[in-house]
Amino acid sequence: MADGSAGTQAARSRLPAGIWALGFVSLLMDVSSEMIHSLLPVFMVTGLGASMLLVGLVEGVAEATALIVKVFSGAWSDWLGRRKPLALLGYGLGAASKPLFAISTSTGMVLAARLIDRVGKGMRGAPRDALVADLARPEQRGAAYGLRQSLDTVGAFLGPIIAIGLMLLWANDFHAIFWVAVIPAVLSVALLAFGVREPDRPAGHARVNPIRRENLRLLRPAYWWVVGIGALFTLARFSEAFLVLRAQQGGLAIAWAPLVLIAMNVVYSLGAYPFGRLADTMSHRKLLALGLVVLIAADVALAWSDRGVVLWTGIVLWGLHMALTQGLLATMVADTAPAALRGTAFGVFNLASGLALLLASVFAGLLWDRLGGASTFIAGAAISALALAALAWKAPGP
Repeated sequence: MADGSAGTQAARSRLPAGIWALGFVSLLMDVSSEMIHSLLPVFMVTGLGASMLLVGLVEGVAEATALIVKVFSGAWSDWLGRRKPLALLGYGLGAASKPLFAISTSTGMVLAARLIDRVGKGMRGAPRDALVADLARPEQRGAAYGLRQSLDTVGAFLGPIIAIGLMLLWANDFHAIFWVAVIPAVLSVALLAFGVREPDRPAGHARVNPIRRENLRLLRPAYWWVVGIGALFTLARFSEAFLVLRAQQGGLAIAWAPLVLIAMNVVYSLGAYPFGRLADTMSHRKLLALGLVVLIAADVALAWSDRGVVLWTGIVLWGLHMALTQGLLATMVADTAPAALRGTAFGVFNLASGLALLLASVFAGLLWDRLGGASTFIAGAAISALALAALAWKAPGP
């Protein structure tokens, strides 16, 4: 009897196969995306003559576009009662954008490719995040989001490793490397199409507009508190492109620029799943506060130096804060939103975060151009301290 009980308990703690499949879908797409994104800021500055402000503007507009589109894709998935078709469309757009980077010869073409890529990311993000919650039991959500984020981040450091190897092998041929990135993107779409089965919806599912006022009233104060904290947190955390540029400012060779994202994402990947499991057993507020403290330390290190041990300590701490907070915020959204409005809830959360990211990235680029790289990270530390103070306010109950 005891053996049977232990077996049942082990089976219940095991994450569904669909969660693993979604993780590997994310891994493959991130290999593709990070092969390009780890080189893109250097390609824009050295190959296309872009300013730091323009890099910040492109990054901010692209990322904000992705997060804003999530509002509509999330609400659409709630209305359809289906998550997978929209996720598949989003991953398909991401794959279709990759050849455009390979033929880009101007910042305008890069921006167009980034926008298509990010529209795809926005289209898939909220339905995929809602699908994770649909597949996992409530007591597993922290672990499920942590696992998906961990596998996603494995792709985020494999991509730059491949990019470095090809840069050295092909004498800094950006365009050839961007063509190679098409392959894992196509594999990602195929795995989602054939490897993930969406749970059946309850019989009699009625299609209603989730953005109607009476439905939005179902999103309680606890959810809106998470939205506010998430936006303030994002305002403190600008694009990782500035980490790459900070290292290059300190003399890192162009071919080795992706090493910055490799270091950050190795730490992120190793920490995301354990911290996700921890989120299932401890106070979310305390874990988020710890993440903000780590982000402040990262910003201070990056402001202090653009080379050597201090620089790399800042990069490692940046990855640690991502591991502590990104899966946690997704878990907090899922825990405070009704199941029928989960896609909309993720979409609205990401709209607020998207607007904050746009402001943060443009402001970071402007500060860099006017006052130097250190000022960008000093400002990030100051906003992180403000977000930490905001956590002291009592959150409403779920």
